[in-house]
Amino acid sequence: MTDTKNTKPTRFKFTRESVDAAQCQEGKSQSIYWDTMQTGLGLRVTAHGARAFIFEAKLGRQTIRMTIGAASMPIRVPKDKKGNPTGPGADGVAAEYSSKIKQGIDPRQEKAATIATDQADRAAVKVGKQRLEVIALTAWADYCKARRRAWSERNYTDHIGFVSPGGEKRKRAKGDTIPGPLHSLLNRPLAQIDSEAVRQWVEREAKTRPARALLGFRLLRAFINWCAEDETYAPLVQPEACKPKKTRQALPKVAAKDDCLQREQLALWFAEVRKQSNPIISAYLQALLITGARREELLGLQWSDVDFQWQTLTIRDKVDGERTIPLTPFVAQMLAALPRRMQHNGKPNPWVFSSPQAESGHLQDPRINHNKALQAAGLPHLTLHGLRRSFGTLSEWCEVPVGIVAQIQGHKPSAIAEKHYRVRPIDLLRQWHAKIEAWMLEQAGIEFDAGKPNGLHVVTAA
Repeated sequence: MTDTKNTKPTRFKFTRESVDAAQCQEGKSQSIYWDTMQTGLGLRVTAHGARAFIFEAKLGRQTIRMTIGAASMPIRVPKDKKGNPTGPGADGVAAEYSSKIKQGIDPRQEKAATIATDQADRAAVKVGKQRLEVIALTAWADYCKARRRAWSERNYTDHIGFVSPGGEKRKRAKGDTIPGPLHSLLNRPLAQIDSEAVRQWVEREAKTRPARALLGFRLLRAFINWCAEDETYAPLVQPEACKPKKTRQALPKVAAKDDCLQREQLALWFAEVRKQSNPIISAYLQALLITGARREELLGLQWSDVDFQWQTLTIRDKVDGERTIPLTPFVAQMLAALPRRMQHNGKPNPWVFSSPQAESGHLQDPRINHNKALQAAGLPHLTLHGLRRSFGTLSEWCEVPVGIVAQIQGHKPSAIAEKHYRVRPIDLLRQWHAKIEAWMLEQAGIEFDAGKPNGLHVVTAA
């Protein structure tokens, strides 16, 4: 059987010359030619000039047609002198498909399985490439963005500072900054952060800044757990990176701090703190001791949080979000005497403990002034958080119920009865809080008359 109009026969021996010369029949979208040497091997030529080898056979009552490959591929399987195949060929593929058809196997299913396997292999290669390219700092940035709403501003700032190449605003003697503790570890592909890398980082950091290394490890562990549950980073992270026993054993043992003002030190402390040339820093330090607040909570106090009429302070609590405590008489007069400043844009400065020099508009780090006051008073080193610890400790001299102190300081209830059966109104808190303040002033030798409108206080003993 032959085509009309001087076209090639539909069956002929496939050679390179005959295959290249085959054309699509006039008036058709495609023409198919068959090889006389290999059953089922065909050549499809389209009107647009595309040509490919195909295979066609019957499986049961169904006709199967599959594309083998481009017509430019070898037609016959090349063989060496011993007759062993040395490469692919169109007739070899057709012969393989014919063999499967005789066994009742659909070669299309096997081809689909092969394609799926190839796709899986390519995906694995792609993931492997990503494992080498995705830097952990990128994942850390996504982690901070995803978790920011659940964190306080201070917590978020800590996370950024821990990986900052410029450090956490802690300067060396020469003035250069120290990179954040986690920067060196996270400045590498996420996939390379394994247990050995974490252990080496812990051992290195523990030598110079053990407390920050311990906190950094806890932040890193939370970050690794988040990555393990994230769709994007789960295939890349090593979830066991922070879990080996050797790593935990390398963590520094940081003892709990116990710095605290003693009763007999109150007079010296108040005397030097009240001598500060900056009245805002002086008021801040005294309020920090008398309220028992966290340092950042009090630094973030705004005038809208101070209610002089009902004598309350609204504290932005890092745990519960917000808590209301009494505004005791001595603290109330100190705050009332503070200046109400204006910002550069002409609007009122909202911060109680304002600072014209600070970019934020409020005090940033009163530690320097506090350390100078301690040195002048001859007192041992005391952190700002130690003032909060001092409030809780000194309140025991007044026999204040533990639950009262915990509620003022914003601690979680430590017992079922406290959590479910104690609802203390602000008046009850004020009664005890004013008693604590009065006792502190008495120990400091400060005569205080709450009725004086100008807030003057007289030191009778130092």
